[in-house]
Formats: sequence, structure tokens, C-alpha cells
Amino acid sequence: MATIELTQSNFEDTIKNNDVIIIDFWAEWCGPCKSFAPTYEEVSNKYQDVVFAKVNTEQQQALAGHFQIRSIPTLMIFREQIIIFSQAGALSGADLEGVIEKAKGLDMNMVREELAKQETNPA
Repeated sequence: MATIELTQSNFEDTIKNNDVIIIDFWAEWCGPCKSFAPTYEEVSNKYQDVVFAKVNTEQQQALAGHFQIRSIPTLMIFREQIIIFSQAGALSGADLEGVIEKAKGLDMNMVREELAKQETNPA
């Protein structure tokens, strides 16, 4: 599956209408971002059931700000509209595939239960 470009206008629909979304926050001037792009694209072809998206932080500053992106590239994974992974830095193809497999294997009922506990008992 090819990557899609996320913008302020299609972000919410993309998150709501897909089970697993991986987002690469990047910028044109970022060397590590450019180095990571072919790996991201290659792995995207292996997972037809995952949406691979990119957010250009220069063009989509509101999105980058909303998610407090401080370093790029940053990868973020949403599953069932919940952020389950966020990490700055590029990953190898094997590491990215490992993170995807872990994300797909999560018991989302347990994740929701844990989030509910955190909301009722803030630290």
C-alpha cells in the first residue's frame, strides 16, 4: 500500500475510518527523514491492512503542534483511534515491522481498561 499524505482536512476521517494507522512526521529539510522514507515505503507494501501516512510538519504545523512533535522523524501509531506508540527517530525495516506486529497484537480491551484507570486515578 502506498503512503498517504495527511493534512488537517483528512486527518480525523483517516483516524476514525481505519483500524491501524502509522504516521511519519517529517520535513523536506530533514536528512534522517529522507533516509527513512524508502524504508517506510518498502514496509508499507507488506501490510495491506495498515494505513501508512505522512505528515509534512512544515506544511501541517497545526497537526505537528497538536501532537507536540519536537523531533523528526517521529513515528506514531494509532489503533482503534488510540495512540499506542510514539517515538522520535528512524527505525530499520525489521524494527518497524516488529513494532507493527506488536501494535496489531495488542489486546485493545486491556488498553482501554488501562486508559480508563488512568483517567479515574490521575498520578
